[in-house]
Amino acid sequence: MGRKEVALTDAAPFFIFGTLRDRQLLDIVAGGNVDARDAFLPGFRVACAKDQSFPILDERGNKAAEGLLLTLTPEQAERLDYYEAPYDYTRVPVTVTTDQGAVQAEVYAPPPGRWAPSGNWSLTRWQDQYGALMREAATEIMAGMGTIPAAQVAKHMGVIRTRAQQRLNAAAVSSPTQLRRPHSRNDVELVERRRKYSQFFVLDEVDLAVRKFDGSTAEPVERAVFVTADAVTVLPYDPKRDRVMLIEQFRAATYLRGDQNPWSLEAIAGRQDPGETFEQTARREALEEAGLEMQALHKVSSYYGSPGANTEYLTSFIGIADLPDGIEGVGGLDSEAEDIRSMLVSFDTLMAALDSGEVENGPLVISALYLARMRASLRS
Repeated sequence: MGRKEVALTDAAPFFIFGTLRDRQLLDIVAGGNVDARDAFLPGFRVACAKDQSFPILDERGNKAAEGLLLTLTPEQAERLDYYEAPYDYTRVPVTVTTDQGAVQAEVYAPPPGRWAPSGNWSLTRWQDQYGALMREAATEIMAGMGTIPAAQVAKHMGVIRTRAQQRLNAAAVSSPTQLRRPHSRNDVELVERRRKYSQFFVLDEVDLAVRKFDGSTAEPVERAVFVTADAVTVLPYDPKRDRVMLIEQFRAATYLRGDQNPWSLEAIAGRQDPGETFEQTARREALEEAGLEMQALHKVSSYYGSPGANTEYLTSFIGIADLPDGIEGVGGLDSEAEDIRSMLVSFDTLMAALDSGEVENGPLVISALYLARMRASLRS
């Protein structure tokens, strides 16, 4: 394949062989129905990019890569260019075969040598594992077209996917309504949504018309919402030694509030990565922050920390662990600028710190109180 720059007004069809063959994803990216037909690229196979979930073209003998030939409007082509740009993909010319013969087309391709091929890639397997997540992520990406540069999307692709995972989490859970009225999202009209900031976190302003308890609908009101990812905390507890591991680290929010000691006592915590369960996140974070292998995990609760303005949804665990003397220290990931001190404290010391106010981190307060409630059964 030879590389060339292609203008948006160029009328050549597009050949797609990978994730955009998912028609729901294609419609999200292209902004509507796309004219597509089956096509093949002779001399290539669709391979997994090594250690990645997406595919690349691999030139192997007489294979023919299966795909779709798209006929796009200029607007649709521009949308596809925006979606592919964060991956540093560009259009290159190819000749594909269809039921009507050979056709000159263009295909999105990464820079030569960027990804190594591994086994054959399966669209069905990708749809089962990642389809819903990537459709949700694409919805956010495409909503930023025209206002958010593709380079910024590329920089924050990971957190875009974590926010997509958060929305999937929320859609999958129907919490009880024994005390609450059985309202639904249909009782809220989103009049307008304005994205004011989008990098590691997102700040949205929204105008909402909400159904009131008397059945009428209120006039639209403006609200600002801090959009982040779902997160997990885990408090390691050794029932034999009756002690826990706490961590201490600097927090920018406490500093900006004006706290005279902006270091916080906390349980181990971290954002849920796309595709993880909350339990997997807890175990991964325990290894990263403290080098601990968790044994049994006991769920404390799932809850919003500050639902008036923050989408963060937390799931807290007590994690049974072996906590001998000498395992405390300083850890964290350099790649995330983490400087985390771990310490071992007895259960009684934890309760004293809770009573004195030195423990002022919400998830740790909740976890400590749950531990006090369940301590006898955990030690039996």
